[in-house]
Amino acid sequence: MNIPNLLTLLRIILIPVFVGVFYLPWAWANVLSTFVFALAAITDWFDGYLARRWHQTSAFGAFLDPVADKLIVAVVLVFLVQIHPNPWLAIPAAIIIGREITISALREWMAEIGQRTKVAVSMIGKVKTTAQMTALLMLLYGEPLLGLPIYEIGFVLLYVAAILTLWSMIVYLRAAVPILLREK
Repeated sequence: MNIPNLLTLLRIILIPVFVGVFYLPWAWANVLSTFVFALAAITDWFDGYLARRWHQTSAFGAFLDPVADKLIVAVVLVFLVQIHPNPWLAIPAAIIIGREITISALREWMAEIGQRTKVAVSMIGKVKTTAQMTALLMLLYGEPLLGLPIYEIGFVLLYVAAILTLWSMIVYLRAAVPILLREK
């Protein structure tokens, strides 16, 4: 166990904390749930950075890090759709969650046949993650800040993230198609 793996575990532990805070009957519960999600997003960046910088990458971390990311993002998206039940929010949420399931299954299958590097994380995936995390933070906060319509900006950013999500899925699938279609 090392610090990067502990940060990943912290991100998973923050999921039930987020759930509890999200449902608090306080006017500022949105601020607190935004803070908890921001803490999780920061641990996502730090665990990868520290693992590479300190040469503490591990099979456990490589497995758990993307699982932690997908879990907290899915939880936040589902909760946001719950409090704002409309198709315009549900569509990008479904795209993002569906892509994560699809790419996770693809990566698992590619790893089984020894081709995991064909679907490694790309720069577009990193940009997508940044847009997605920023959008979710803004949507969770949901109130104007310094005259800026934070919810509306987050909503637009969520669509940017959904488009980047589809684009990155296409990039991954294009890399995998020759292998998927190969005859045994």
